[in-house]
Amino acid sequence: MTHHRKLALSGAALLAVCSTVLAAAPAQASENDHGRNEATTPIQHVVVIFQENVSFDHYFATYPIAANTAGETLQGSGASAATFTAARNTPRKVNTLAAAGLLAPANPNTVQPFRLSPSQAVTCDQDHGYTAEQRAYNGGAMDAFVQNTTRDSCASPQYGTNGLVMGYYDGNTVTGLWNYAQNYAMSDNSYSTTFGPSTPGALNLVSGQTFGASEFTAAGAPLVTTASDYTVRFPNASGVGTVTNDPDPVYDDCSNSSHKTSYTLAGMSGQNIGDLMNAQGVSWGWFQGGFRPTTAATGSSAAACLTTHANIAGSSSTDYSAHHEPFQYYASTANPHHLPPASVAEIGHAGQANHQYDLSDFSAVVNSPNMPAVSFLKAASYQDGHAGYSDPIDEQAFLAAEINTIETSPNWRSTMVVIAYDDSDGWYDHQAAKVTNASATTDDAAFCANAAASGVPVADGQVDRCGPGQRQPLLVISPFAKTNYVDHTQTDQASILRFIEDNWKLGRIGGGSADARAGSLGGMLHLPNPTAPRVLLDPATGVVTSVTPASGHWRDR
Repeated sequence: MTHHRKLALSGAALLAVCSTVLAAAPAQASENDHGRNEATTPIQHVVVIFQENVSFDHYFATYPIAANTAGETLQGSGASAATFTAARNTPRKVNTLAAAGLLAPANPNTVQPFRLSPSQAVTCDQDHGYTAEQRAYNGGAMDAFVQNTTRDSCASPQYGTNGLVMGYYDGNTVTGLWNYAQNYAMSDNSYSTTFGPSTPGALNLVSGQTFGASEFTAAGAPLVTTASDYTVRFPNASGVGTVTNDPDPVYDDCSNSSHKTSYTLAGMSGQNIGDLMNAQGVSWGWFQGGFRPTTAATGSSAAACLTTHANIAGSSSTDYSAHHEPFQYYASTANPHHLPPASVAEIGHAGQANHQYDLSDFSAVVNSPNMPAVSFLKAASYQDGHAGYSDPIDEQAFLAAEINTIETSPNWRSTMVVIAYDDSDGWYDHQAAKVTNASATTDDAAFCANAAASGVPVADGQVDRCGPGQRQPLLVISPFAKTNYVDHTQTDQASILRFIEDNWKLGRIGGGSADARAGSLGGMLHLPNPTAPRVLLDPATGVVTSVTPASGHWRDR
């Protein structure tokens, strides 16, 4: 999430962002979204919890076998780490490092994979750039991660060591996710839609598209001739190109660290899933920690979003990260001044917040008939799982608390929760997907360039969208999820987009969106009958505290 190589502009009036954005974005979405478009399945609510920067092997390298080493404690609390013993019926055909025979000493990388203990939860951030991740693949040999994506040294109290990128956790640290996998459905074949960091992943989640970006000054003025190679890559004559890095969104007062810096900004053209839901009257919202401003916008000043929290190691970070909020890149779905909903009844519908909310607003509706059909949840930074400022223990506290709330809601019986990730952080993963969208620019390494040379298409001629990228965790938690099930269907971030499109008959995004070719999540579901139990976890430890079996008409007959 670093802003290296950005061009800082001076002399721009930061205050002008407010007026520029307000003119560009409509104050309200279509009033049609006060209606209700019926779902095509019994799943009436989808909640996407979109976390940060984890590869599949980083969390599931030895699943379902944990070390259970005596005496280990959780970082930050001193409490004993959880032990983990898999259920006897746990699938053994899971594509992990252990199953592939690639644990030490049999791995081809220059540093062997190694287990990170629960006391090493807060680590250095790894290099997860578009090009660096491709180079780590070494043409598909998957053996050059140490040379290209490891970052071994960082400031205390973060943990670093030689070849850190090869480190992985097990069920003694990511206990909650392993327990969710035990009781619901998990994929071992899901990927980022393209290579690269957070912003491309977030854009792919909501539009399946990273092409369509234009560059703006910090004051919101368009730059037809782009001034930065960070904000927009390979722009055409109109200044429109691809996002491969983490520029902040132009339609957001709290970009540039709440106007403390003056980097150039990005805006996206085309449609996103919010536009499709508005057109069909489907209620929805993006709910993000720290979105509620600490200083409200006025007629002469921009809003600021500066709340902070500390992770388990005591390091503080600003809760709101603008480049993690994909809808703020689009004028049609942005809430530039971070206005709150005028009432609880507005949440999910047209109004001054324009479907963009603080995470606390989800708490106001999750137990009510007004819970949106589609909700995207984004943790405050310290709980989003991103190495460097977050960690798996703080992440687990967020996931379990939110999912417990959903599972004890009256809406649980018609809800599907998806846990997904924006990128891999560059953490080692042994499995590569076959390239389906090639690119052969100076940004692309052999893995993608060779695919282009062999005839793999460059979708709509939009370069720097090579993918699928690295493999990441994907879990489905729902009464309709298969139980203790591992799905092997190839999917990516746009598969979530496609499920929402299909479940509410929204149509496709178009314009080269990856939704048209994304694999289905259907293999993780048991439809139409809900058969999975309700499983509650302790947010502090990830240990199961309550199991309510499916019963009566919930059972498959």
